[in-house]
Amino acid sequence: MEIRWDILAIIIGASIVTFLPRVLPLVVLSRLQIPDLAMRWLSYIPVAVMAALLGNELLMTDGQLTSLKENIELFAALPTFLVAIFTRSLLGTIITGVISVMLLRLIM
Repeated sequence: MEIRWDILAIIIGASIVTFLPRVLPLVVLSRLQIPDLAMRWLSYIPVAVMAALLGNELLMTDGQLTSLKENIELFAALPTFLVAIFTRSLLGTIITGVISVMLLRLIM
């Protein structure tokens, strides 16, 4: 088996580019004392990111707002959210979402 040095260099470079942005903030911030106000503000970032991702995925298609009649995913998200909130089960949530989309595509 022959080693292609250019491919190896690309893999190593890509791993460094992926690794550095994840590790540098951890190293720098672990040595600093962050004020309580900043810590409270940072605690909302995961929720805001998830809301932005879900809103974009559920409400838009190809950069355009989707009409409610054509938006199967939005209707499938309702029972999925309810299962997620009441059961706190990742497997149950995924199964509910998949079955909801399947049934709605079958009906519509």
